[in-house]
Amino acid sequence: MNLIQESYQRLFPDKQFNYKTKIEYNRRLSPFNANITRSSDEIKINLNLQWKNIDDEIKIGLMQHLLTKIFKSKRNTPNIELYHNFLKQIPSMTPKTKTDFILEKSFNRVNEQFFGGGMQQPNLQWGKEARRKLASYNYQSDMVTVSNVYKNASQQVLDYLMYHELLHKHFQFTCKNGRSTYHSREFKEAERLFPNQKEVEQETHKLARKKKFSFFR
Repeated sequence: MNLIQESYQRLFPDKQFNYKTKIEYNRRLSPFNANITRSSDEIKINLNLQWKNIDDEIKIGLMQHLLTKIFKSKRNTPNIELYHNFLKQIPSMTPKTKTDFILEKSFNRVNEQFFGGGMQQPNLQWGKEARRKLASYNYQSDMVTVSNVYKNASQQVLDYLMYHELLHKHFQFTCKNGRSTYHSREFKEAERLFPNQKEVEQETHKLARKKKFSFFR
């Protein structure tokens, strides 16, 4: 029995497994990323090469998580919990290879003011002037990305964006009924601690509207 079938039968013990399976490891996907496809008779899972030597029980949790997506299930299992706990450890294991002088200065200011200097610096990079995300935090690569549109923004706006994304790194996420929550009550309360938060957020939105971009996530 391969890992996909094992994952399926633990997740859906009352159902028959009638699929061919294929697992492929490659470097095309970003660090610790994975995806799943299903046809009428086959389930295929692609995994970043970094998953190859990870414990099978964690990989089963990953595969069960992917299976809940394609079969639209809200089931939870000990393996899925194990997988989510592993995800939360990835930022501390990820090599820090990317940085930028302006973003690093912003990180240092925010780290000292709001986290007592105790947060490990993530990877930092400027993104393209994309229309979908102005700033984001990626757990798998421990990366804060800020759109180029903010390169000439005020220090206050840049620090607010940085603070928002570092809150994602700090609070991480919670999972319930197959859904992940990234903006918890604690997250929103902490976000409001930024000085003049409403005014700075309005300025950030104004820049976003000016460039016809959506707000950060």
